[in-house]
Amino acid sequence: MMAALGGDSLVWAEVPVNDIEPTSEAKADTVEIAPRRWQTDVVARISGSQTGFRNWAEGGTNSLASSANLSGKFVRRTPSWRTNHETRLAFGIVRQNGSSLRKVEDLIHWNTAINYTGNGFFQTFNPTLAFDVRTQFAQGFNYDRNPFNDGREAPVKVSDFFSPATLQQSIGLSYVGGPDEWFKYRLGFGSKQTIVANKYLRSLYGLDFDQALRYQIGMESRTEVNLEIATNVRYRSTLGLFAAFNRADLPDMMWENLVSMRVNSWLGVNFEFITYYDREVSDALQFKEVLSVGLTVVIV
Repeated sequence: MMAALGGDSLVWAEVPVNDIEPTSEAKADTVEIAPRRWQTDVVARISGSQTGFRNWAEGGTNSLASSANLSGKFVRRTPSWRTNHETRLAFGIVRQNGSSLRKVEDLIHWNTAINYTGNGFFQTFNPTLAFDVRTQFAQGFNYDRNPFNDGREAPVKVSDFFSPATLQQSIGLSYVGGPDEWFKYRLGFGSKQTIVANKYLRSLYGLDFDQALRYQIGMESRTEVNLEIATNVRYRSTLGLFAAFNRADLPDMMWENLVSMRVNSWLGVNFEFITYYDREVSDALQFKEVLSVGLTVVIV
């Protein structure tokens, strides 16, 4: 409302507030902050267990186990592009009946996918470039037998940092669907490199003594499911397949499944089940499962 002088009298007139030019101070208070384009989700998890027995009639094994896990997801969206980085770092040890510390979990994994999300056909089926690397931190041993069959007694070293390491690159099309993008599928041409830096371990992974790298070209497929199946219970599954053009065998497969249950804001229960097949490493289907209860901290 403003006052104006009309003739000999003072006249009051209504003026819309939006028509009034704000002062410089007011402008500073109303400047919009640009939305964050990077969405981050970083979670740290620490778990452990200890059992001890003394004069226990029913018997038992003294043990101490501990593991740490760090997982992160970084997503950036623009009108035409979506960039997704995912990483997982895990390491666990166990000690039983006074034996030396043994590695029970060890993983370095990084996956990157860059999607073009244009209009029309490309809005549904996104052209995608992807990169994946997987290895471990420390050396690992086989305590049951000697897979080299060279006369040495177990334990023998069977893995080390970048021994092995698997790298994959692909170019193809991706489909993302469902509420909250709970389903993702990618299909395309790809290449796979298996690296064994330690020459004494190369025979375990299908390489010659003087061959540090195996390079393959073929078709790559990746299926991801991320779904809340019940209140505070989430199921994540990733099925990766790679079929090399120069092999007529079944494709290499890595099928990872994780059920995470949140008890409260800081306590969680995880069950992980992994199936792995690579004819160059073993004719048998490999399995791994981990059940853990631990402290969960959301970092970002």
